Amino acid sequence: MRVQLLVSQWCPSCDSAEAVWSRIAAEREFDFSVVDMGTPEGRELVQRLRLKTVPALVVDGELRGVGVQSPEEAREIVAGTPERSGHSTPVGIALAPASRAHLLSAVVWLVIAGGLLALHGGLLPPDGPWPGVLHVFLLGFITPFIAGLAEHMIPRFMERPVRAGPWSWTQWGLLNAGAAVTAIGGWVVGPALAAAGITLATAGLALLTLRLWPALWPAAAPAR
Repeated sequence: MRVQLLVSQWCPSCDSAEAVWSRIAAEREFDFSVVDMGTPEGRELVQRLRLKTVPALVVDGELRGVGVQSPEEAREIVAGTPERSGHSTPVGIALAPASRAHLLSAVVWLVIAGGLLALHGGLLPPDGPWPGVLHVFLLGFITPFIAGLAEHMIPRFMERPVRAGPWSWTQWGLLNAGAAVTAIGGWVVGPALAAAGITLATAGLALLTLRLWPALWPAAAPAR
């Protein structure tokens, strides 16, 4: 079964509809995607089905309803599908909580790095704690920022889910712990602690790779 939820960014009730169907897609095994009506696929659906409003629910190419379905109504529509095993993130336009956490933590690390640079006059002396600031910026800001965007955007473009649930939160913890430990090691303690932090961050990046791999390579096993 293929379920498409047609939405628009200006639609006030589309987020509610997406929340309902994202929940159902995490419970049942079916092909679910959120389609923005501004995309070529969305425009084709609007023209073919002569849609006048969104959110609109399309099941196997046929219009099944408009507006926001309740969880009970949504479960009834997909009642014939099997239960989903494991956790996955459906393709949607709203940020998942874990993706939002990655981006928020990246902003926090960016503020910390900027504050440290400002505290030292913008340019640290050669014998100053430059490695700590550099690690705060690279591991604290850039890495979680890329991870948060990647796990949100890649499923949209590839139309395949990624592993979610504890996988994403574990990745978030590893990346942030790695940034903190590496920064402290580079700033105060020394290379041994910095190496431990880099190991944690590398584990977080490895987990990100494992989560995104099935979405990037359709021939791989489906994400669970």
